Amino acid sequence: MSKINLTAAIVFLVLQVLCDLYLPNLTADIVNNGIMTGKISYIFSQGGIMILVSIAGLLSAEINTYVSSKLSYKLARGLRSDIFQKVQNFSNHEFDKIGTVSLITRNINDVTQVQNLIEMVLKFLTMAPIYLFGGIIMTYRLSPSLSKIFIIAIPIIIVIYFGVLYFSTPLFEKLQNKIDTLNLIFREGLTGIKVIHAFNKEKWEYDRYQKVNDDYKSISIKVNTLVGTLLPAITLIMSFVGIAIIWIGGHYAVHGGVKVGTILAVITYSTQILMSLTMLINVVSSIPRGQTSAKRINEILEMNSLTDDPKENGIFLKENSKISLEFKDVSFRFKGAKQNALENINLSIKQGQTLAIIGSTGSGKSTLINLISRFYDAVSGAVLVNGIDVRNIQKESLHKVVSFVPQKSTLFFGTLRDNMKLGNSNATDLEILEALSLSQAIEFVEKLDKDLDSNVEKNGGNFSGGQKQRLCIARALLKKADIYIFDDSLSALDFKTDFKIREAIRKQMTDKITVIVAQRISTVMHADQIAVLSEGKIVGLGSHEYLKKTNKVYQEILASQFEKEDLICEIKR
Repeated sequence: MSKINLTAAIVFLVLQVLCDLYLPNLTADIVNNGIMTGKISYIFSQGGIMILVSIAGLLSAEINTYVSSKLSYKLARGLRSDIFQKVQNFSNHEFDKIGTVSLITRNINDVTQVQNLIEMVLKFLTMAPIYLFGGIIMTYRLSPSLSKIFIIAIPIIIVIYFGVLYFSTPLFEKLQNKIDTLNLIFREGLTGIKVIHAFNKEKWEYDRYQKVNDDYKSISIKVNTLVGTLLPAITLIMSFVGIAIIWIGGHYAVHGGVKVGTILAVITYSTQILMSLTMLINVVSSIPRGQTSAKRINEILEMNSLTDDPKENGIFLKENSKISLEFKDVSFRFKGAKQNALENINLSIKQGQTLAIIGSTGSGKSTLINLISRFYDAVSGAVLVNGIDVRNIQKESLHKVVSFVPQKSTLFFGTLRDNMKLGNSNATDLEILEALSLSQAIEFVEKLDKDLDSNVEKNGGNFSGGQKQRLCIARALLKKADIYIFDDSLSALDFKTDFKIREAIRKQMTDKITVIVAQRISTVMHADQIAVLSEGKIVGLGSHEYLKKTNKVYQEILASQFEKEDLICEIKR
């Protein structure tokens, strides 16, 4: 269908231009053979043909505009869909590399630039050369001597055109990068408005934004001034062309070498040539920006995600198999970091066991569990699920056996039922209510006006932090998985609710693997294994009873969370 539309757009565009090019020729005939000879009938007959040609040109222009607009907007829709689908498969590694703000800019602003470029190309870039060379050819047919004026002027204009194109392209690239930075600062200013107010940094934030805004302004002025010189330069050259046509044509007319109608037609063709060059100016301002935007879009579409593996090459995990999880000599380093964030991690968790990970802030707890779902990949060693390296497991199969509750509680705009069904699209209301009961969320859900049909505002704004955590836990529990990961997802809960949720999970997960990342000793003390992390290394591994007596780091964490008397009693027990 797109090929048919593209062909139709080009055909009607050519028809429109041919009609426009033929009109000055008819004008010359009317003047030379009608007006100058006094043949009224010839004037009317040729005038009728002019009207028909004009109508044909108008209809062709309307059809071309419609079809080219449809094609460009369809392309933009497809690009946005492709970008969104590609981004959905990104791991944290790709997000870190490009950045959320830049992804948004590329999906909106850059796609719009490409859309405008395609529309310009279909309308003007094809039309302008036909006008340009068609005008010269028609002028040559009427008067070979007058056409030489264009042959001298056009190369000068082409040199100016490509000179502007050469210098403006890198400036447009800088312009798009400045848009990224502006969006980044603006977004940070919105999301961090409470912090900005708390530290009285409104002026500092404004100055930071204004500096980038001024840079954007300076580059915009420079590039638009550069592109803006095209029209005056070309208009000046074409004005000299017009003067030359009248001067040389008048000289030929006096001596009978050229007729008056021919001179009028050549002047009209010079106007059409000027119009074609004006079209090129419009395109030249779009081409560099469109090229830059297309390059930025391709960077996303051609980026290989960590989890991009063809289905035929990825291993599918067997259903209903005995589940196991192992970290074997795992080390990891963030891109650009000087040292590893994780170093020689060795852990083994069997079916029915609970692994708790505890440590100070920045010790690598979240980074460690992110390796399980391949949000990042280990730089050495391997994370094994059922004895298979996760890098060799097909992405869909891996995510099917893992249910994950991230640190940041994320709810989506819609209804409570819609949010819960993200965990299991086939879940019944009864199953949803059971999951809500396990996560201790049923108590406030039952108080909502519409229960499961209650609205969830953007980012779950109509729920408290603790309520959002419980809803996210319920969503994860609703998924029928083999490995359940809770990344510090009980931090906003009081001790009583924390205990109830852990007890409910423990009873339900007798044949599953549970991984809990936490800051509180009370959250991890009943786990089968507790891994104590410090500076990316496991400095302690064992039960709560074992670690509180033998591990110094674990004892320091205990000391920070219990009163001295309570701590002595706890250690003695």
